[in-house]
Amino acid sequence: MTQENVTFDKLTGARLVRAVRNFAGSEVGWKAKWMFAGLIALLFGINGMNVANSYVGRDFMTAIADRNKAEFLRQALLYIGVFAASTILAVISRFTEERLGLLWREFITKRAITFYLAQGTYYRLESTGELANPDQRIAEDIKAFTVTTLSFLLMLLNGSFTIVAFSGVLWSISPLLFGVAVAYAACGSYLTIVLGRPLVRLNYDQLDKEANFRSDLIHVRENAESVVLARREGRLTARLLRRLEDLVANLRRIIAVNRNLGFFTTGYNWMIQIIPALIVAPAFIDGQIEFGVITQSAMAFSLLVGAFSLIITQFQSISNFAAVVARLNSLMDAIEAKQPAPGTVIEIGEDEERVSYERLTLLSSPDGQPLLRDLSVSIPRGTRVLITGPNEAAKVALFRATAGLSTPGAGRIMRPKSDGMQFLAERPYLPPVTLRQVLVRTVLDGTITNDQLVDLLRDLDLEAVLARAGGLDQEQDWNSVLSLSEQQRIAFIHIFLAAPRFVFLDRASTALSSGQVQSILQLLSERSITYINNGETDESLEPYDAVVEIDEQGAWSWKPVKASPTN
Repeated sequence: MTQENVTFDKLTGARLVRAVRNFAGSEVGWKAKWMFAGLIALLFGINGMNVANSYVGRDFMTAIADRNKAEFLRQALLYIGVFAASTILAVISRFTEERLGLLWREFITKRAITFYLAQGTYYRLESTGELANPDQRIAEDIKAFTVTTLSFLLMLLNGSFTIVAFSGVLWSISPLLFGVAVAYAACGSYLTIVLGRPLVRLNYDQLDKEANFRSDLIHVRENAESVVLARREGRLTARLLRRLEDLVANLRRIIAVNRNLGFFTTGYNWMIQIIPALIVAPAFIDGQIEFGVITQSAMAFSLLVGAFSLIITQFQSISNFAAVVARLNSLMDAIEAKQPAPGTVIEIGEDEERVSYERLTLLSSPDGQPLLRDLSVSIPRGTRVLITGPNEAAKVALFRATAGLSTPGAGRIMRPKSDGMQFLAERPYLPPVTLRQVLVRTVLDGTITNDQLVDLLRDLDLEAVLARAGGLDQEQDWNSVLSLSEQQRIAFIHIFLAAPRFVFLDRASTALSSGQVQSILQLLSERSITYINNGETDESLEPYDAVVEIDEQGAWSWKPVKASPTN
């Protein structure tokens, strides 16, 4: 994978603006705009309460210094009222922020999932390795992006409101103190950036290293039976320990940078508490101001410096956010890209009435050696074809290339579009949903009756599966519930109901008996579904109209079995 830029630049800013614009212009944008407007109003209210609190606090402390009991009680009641109002505003603001962040996360995640599962994007990313851990980026990085972006935006707005609100307060107390606040925050921000800059790259790397470690642990869990049978625990242990060593080493570097940054930021924050007193206290000692002004100046100075010092106080979050933005940008760029998977120059066109190959040459992935040379045949609808021969790699490559999977080679393939042609792999994929959803395509929901499904299950000797699955509407992990033979037959029922023009089968006889294969091919013929089958050399030719035989050197031959269209 290529190294990605993890700094804030114009491109990053443009992507952030684009993400906000897409959200604002979506079907939930109107709701988001109202929630954001409410947040702005709440921020105004909170800052207003903070200003009021500074004056009430000043008079409260002055009443204590003057031993004025009546004024003390009056200011105490005002203090409690301001605290209560501030609490209500802060809680409502936090609630609204979280709901808005959740709404944004839901929108971006739905968009990412739609692109990720469209046009085989998930397969392209996995096969090319151009993007590490897309699953983590969708599940975790989008969450971090939406929550942190909204949080930073509100902090910037709140900081701006605080600067406006308290600049006048601090200036009225001491122009010198106001100047010190600005200069102190500016110098602190610069030094924080210098000391903490390595964290951006380190945090980016840490996200991937943690994801790689977790991915390998999941691999062990998902392949537990195969691992224990193969006794490969030693290799897996060594791999997991390497992953752990990588993430620990990177985390040590992060901790070292945090240590250096901590020396500065901790001292910086301690000095904020004493600087106002150093500047304002002499005026109180000389009798020029009241005692409460000291506490007011401390509060105003702290809030104002805090508003100017967002980079210092939030640098850890900012460095993590930069990494998240870079990872999320690369995710969205990759899944929204329309280009086909690299590594193939095979042209695929559409023809609803035939599957044809024009000077198709397929190469092996490791060394580029020819698996199939200059295949040129046309298979019209209704012509049932067996692909056979000793060259198993060529047959598998032809299956993959016809399906549009990334396959090295050259030439042209014409076939029906996706709805008109289906592909059944040697080990079919059955999603972990209900039996009804496995059998019936989404577009056919509500059009297929229970009786039709039960009849098909009976035709393929799968009645026991219905009882084992707990009926048609219980979700199951079908890899655990069904044998490979049962999975194959379930997949065939899905094909029967989808009724494509063509179906390409890859070694169906691996899990099925010859009798089961013959029965299924007969059912396909009865439903006018033209089949192409990667079969065995000794397979019966009765269900076929022609045979394509591929030898070990990649040469091929077309042998009619029955009267069929000329090729």
